[in-house]
Amino acid sequence: MSPIPAPLTQGSGKMQSVWTVSDSDGTPFTPLVVLELASDTNEEAIKWLLSRIRDKEQNGGAELLVEQLLSGGDGGEKGNPNVFLVGSTLRRLLHGAEDVGLFKEFNDGSMRGFTYSNRDNFRDFQDDGEGFLSVAECQYIIKHELDTLRAKDEANVPGYPKAKLYPGKSIIRRLQSKSILIQVFPLHDKEELKRLSFSWYKKVKLSFQPLDVIRHYFGEGLALYFGFLEYFTLAMLPMALIGIPYYLWDWEDYDKYVLFAVFNLVWSTVFLEAWKRSSASLAYGWGTLSRKKAFEEPRAGFHGVLGFNPVTGREEPVYPNSRRQLRIYLVSVPFVVLCLYLAFCIMMVYFDMEVWALALYELEPSFWTGLFLFVPSIIYAVVIEVLNLLYRYAAEFLTDWENHRLESSYQNHLVLKVLVFNFFNCFASLFYIAFVMQDMVLLRQSLATLLITSQILNQIMEAFLPYWLQRRRNKRAHRRLKRALAGERPQELPLPQQVQLEADMCTYLGTFDDYLEQFLLFGYVSLFSCVYPLAAVLVVLNNITEVYSDAFKMCHVFKRPFADPASNIGVWQLAFETMSVIAVVTNCGLIGLAPQVKAYFPDSDTQLILLVVCVEVMYTARLSCTRCGMLDCKGLPLESVRG
Repeated sequence: MSPIPAPLTQGSGKMQSVWTVSDSDGTPFTPLVVLELASDTNEEAIKWLLSRIRDKEQNGGAELLVEQLLSGGDGGEKGNPNVFLVGSTLRRLLHGAEDVGLFKEFNDGSMRGFTYSNRDNFRDFQDDGEGFLSVAECQYIIKHELDTLRAKDEANVPGYPKAKLYPGKSIIRRLQSKSILIQVFPLHDKEELKRLSFSWYKKVKLSFQPLDVIRHYFGEGLALYFGFLEYFTLAMLPMALIGIPYYLWDWEDYDKYVLFAVFNLVWSTVFLEAWKRSSASLAYGWGTLSRKKAFEEPRAGFHGVLGFNPVTGREEPVYPNSRRQLRIYLVSVPFVVLCLYLAFCIMMVYFDMEVWALALYELEPSFWTGLFLFVPSIIYAVVIEVLNLLYRYAAEFLTDWENHRLESSYQNHLVLKVLVFNFFNCFASLFYIAFVMQDMVLLRQSLATLLITSQILNQIMEAFLPYWLQRRRNKRAHRRLKRALAGERPQELPLPQQVQLEADMCTYLGTFDDYLEQFLLFGYVSLFSCVYPLAAVLVVLNNITEVYSDAFKMCHVFKRPFADPASNIGVWQLAFETMSVIAVVTNCGLIGLAPQVKAYFPDSDTQLILLVVCVEVMYTARLSCTRCGMLDCKGLPLESVRG
């Protein structure tokens, strides 16, 4: 079997890899993934793990190539000796591509699931398949093979009697939970990363992001996030352009928002429907739209007694669904309700502070007491961010404890917990002001303060802090490496030093927080921007900064994440669509509260309420018909599907 050659990059020819190592049997390979064990790991455990990684697939091994990284220290400092480089032969990767259901372009132009036996009929497969798989795809395949390493008849990890194992238990997960395995991460390719950085964020330009190149380097999941971020920002430009003159027109008259509310509810719906079409087009071109997983593998963190899966015919952990449901409804749900009650109490304290600030201003009107009117909203905005952060950790702990079998189920329950609390925590006060107090002046002030304060905090945490940490880390690393490298540039670092630099980088935890931030910004704009039209302007400015800061972090702050072959934005699509439905109801309610509308029903609030409800029902029904009649479930026009 031949070692994996350097793959092809997107439109840039062959990637020249300067690093090659050899396996214990002398087979040379390009290192793609790094395994770092604790420095004091038992030798018996190391030998056992390496043997399982190298063992044949039919024997329950991963059949990968692995070799220890030598000379891990730099500048006279002694590094961790238990760092291992993982690669693979090309044939093993091609078989792995079939196992994970990778889609590639067929000779007739269609996208089909790759099969090794039919490999010569795929368009980009030439000779022995050199360059057929991207580096990101190779790293994803290696991760899949490592994750599917399961214990056989071992009772515990060799050398660690307390690290219990049972047949079917994930080896990698057990080693990580016992702090034997510190981290697993894919290596960056410095030359390809340099080209990506230059075309992505190093020059300010009025053009679209290089989504195909991002996808090629980081995978479809991250490329779809940046595609959504770009699409969302462009979709808000009309809102921002209309919002500026609208704000200047009625900045002293808070009741002239009816037209903007009508535009708002139409925009929030059209934007999401258009995004589904764009997302489907991207996924089709990348070969993930039709990708199917025959059977989703159990999560690495899923545990239970060993049982038999009647579908796959394999042994795997089994956990009673009834016990999981008891944990959800007797523990998780009451905890979420308790947190919502706590958020409600904090909201009422905020309103008491607003009353106090207003009374102080009315008692002695001045510039300084006028500033105090904004203090309660600023404090409340900071408290909201802190509560959201604390609740996030609690939600992750509870979802882990519920022991979901599939990663998709785990993500759905986690997203639901986080969204319910974040929605209530961020928007409950605005709903109370709008529909209970019916104070549009306070609503505009609160929305502006919450939005501006949250964006300032997010920019500090997501842009300035990572940039400062990266500069500090680079200076420290260059001081350590100066004696060993004699002034060589970072891109010319030897492999051991490059691995050490990447091992010290922060770990990217996925797109969850990024989508959550955009979800909340979408809520601020779609729900109440009619009373504060500058909301869209602020979000556009925030997202432009977000594109560049996120791109910089992905390239130079975080370790390279493993590719995620996603076909859409997942459960977040449903979350945004739910928010758009709430936005329709909210904007119709605000229209009903407008003095211009109330003037048509001076003697009957009942008629006004019935009219607003009818408009909401008709609009929602029309939206449902449009979705069912024009689109299939993936967002593609039915005509193209039939064709």
